[in-house]
Amino acid sequence: MDYLGVIGYSLFIPLCALLFAAYKLGLLYQLFHKAETKSPRHGGESVAEVLRAHNVKYVFTLVGGHISPILVACEKLGIRIVDTRHEATAVFAADAVARLSGTVGVAAVTAGPGLTNTVTAVKNAQMAESPLLLMGGAAGTLLQGRGALQDIDQMSLFKPLCKFCASIRTIREIVPTVRKALAIAQSGTPGPVFIEFPIDTLYPFHLVSKEFGVKNPPKGLMGKVVTWYLENHLTNLFAGAWETRDVSPLPVDIPLATDDQVQKCIELVSRAKKPVILLGSQATLPPTPVEDIRKALELLGIPCFLGGMSRGMLGKDSPIHIRQNRRDALKEADVVLLAGTVCDFRLSYGRVLNRRSKVIAVNRDKTQLLKNSDMFWKPTVAIQGDAGSFLLQLSKGLKGHKCPEEWPQSLKAGDETKENANRAKAVEKTDRHLNPLKVLHCVDELMAEDSIIVADGGDFVGSAAYIMRPRGPLRWLDPGAFGTLGVGGGFALGAKLCRPESEVWIVYGDGSLGYSVAEFDTFTRHKTPVIAVVGNDACWSQISREQVPILGSNVACGLAFSDYHIVADGYGGKGCLIGREDEDRLSEIIKSAQRECREGKAMLLNVLIGKTDFREGSISV
Repeated sequence: MDYLGVIGYSLFIPLCALLFAAYKLGLLYQLFHKAETKSPRHGGESVAEVLRAHNVKYVFTLVGGHISPILVACEKLGIRIVDTRHEATAVFAADAVARLSGTVGVAAVTAGPGLTNTVTAVKNAQMAESPLLLMGGAAGTLLQGRGALQDIDQMSLFKPLCKFCASIRTIREIVPTVRKALAIAQSGTPGPVFIEFPIDTLYPFHLVSKEFGVKNPPKGLMGKVVTWYLENHLTNLFAGAWETRDVSPLPVDIPLATDDQVQKCIELVSRAKKPVILLGSQATLPPTPVEDIRKALELLGIPCFLGGMSRGMLGKDSPIHIRQNRRDALKEADVVLLAGTVCDFRLSYGRVLNRRSKVIAVNRDKTQLLKNSDMFWKPTVAIQGDAGSFLLQLSKGLKGHKCPEEWPQSLKAGDETKENANRAKAVEKTDRHLNPLKVLHCVDELMAEDSIIVADGGDFVGSAAYIMRPRGPLRWLDPGAFGTLGVGGGFALGAKLCRPESEVWIVYGDGSLGYSVAEFDTFTRHKTPVIAVVGNDACWSQISREQVPILGSNVACGLAFSDYHIVADGYGGKGCLIGREDEDRLSEIIKSAQRECREGKAMLLNVLIGKTDFREGSISV
């Protein structure tokens, strides 16, 4: 028997266990990297350095002690801290910055309820495919699960919502983890990422040691073991914390169509007599500038239906932008290009597509690319890639080719017929108060050419989507596929910070206004004046419109014609009540609100509206 081999093997197992324990306890790392116990630096400074290197200009927050070091360090480095009145608003504002700036939007909130308040907004960013970094405080590394203040299992909440989740365990992890998170947020299909910062990873050594160090060490062997463990944990927490690390951005991975795929699509489109393009929000994502995409679409000359963030891509009066009768156009189309558009409820799960049409689908996300293709439709060509760069390649390959002009002209004629009918409906008298369509037409005619429109509501906003025309690319913000109410305050805040020279209009329903009316305080404090138009019909009308005829009850749908304009006054803005008696001077009131906004006042126009049958039959579920 090989006794030496047996002895060697029996020693190998415990040796490996000891090495693993030494690694987990940080003993091996501490042999080469020391903790600078006298340094006044803290982990928030490492976060701020990475954010500055990534050109982050704003961090949105609702302050809390867990995250104060991040906020203070960011401010010192010139990153603007914008505090809101609700954590969801902070995330919505970061979402808007991501959409409009082409960078990652950043929000930081405190532990426990601070983070749970963001869940809806994070889910909205996930479904809208917005690159977003959420940073959250947490209980100390040794106190998690032991009943510390605001301590819950935060990671399990955000793992289903985020592309990447991490909990910082030592200060040396902060820089590489934040860099990685920012790259992942922008790669592939963009989306939110989450980093949890236990409180002891953010404060200086002298404060952490005072709070978590051993004050009265217990006696005996076990006491000595516990004391050693706590002291080692503290030392390991700060070991190598302030060594120089690379904070520059990591490469971002963006999927692109292959040359063969593009060539196949060029051949399909070149033979088409009645092609149609459906543009979704993905078409506005970096790296392709939206103005380049606009030029490519104009060269192709193919009629386009624009949805989500792509609204406004072709300007106000483009001959190839078709706004009405989409279902009828899709029935006639021989080639349909879904450029970042998904066959979900918005396209009746694909049932509106003609089975005889050739369908080209382009989407960064494979699951969205093929959504419902097993049931109601089949792509002729399915490309997992970036829609914007694909459109540029398609336009280049079809140089000299033009869509038959009679096709977009016929669709545009249908547009004009429908829009004339809408204008006729706008002059009809309602039983009481103002006709909402007239109000929306008036706002659309008077708003500045550089305006950004934020949509937050149900029935009134649904009408606005038919009537109001964004003047250019990236000038329309709505929640996206999740249909979230409450985005208005945050989206408008982010938009005004990104485009301070632009008029920012929030189109609110009186129901949705309740979620973020307190942000008029934020608009005032941060000098970000916006104009809110509230369609006040004292009702959750989008629900009531179906609930009453189907179920015979208006329960929970009724509101009141509340004085929302006075609430805006109380928060430092300026409100105005508009009723039927003001109909003849509606334009004058709107122009006055625009002047007040230019002078720095956040405005709220509380418009009392009546009922119409416009959009009757449209569904709310």
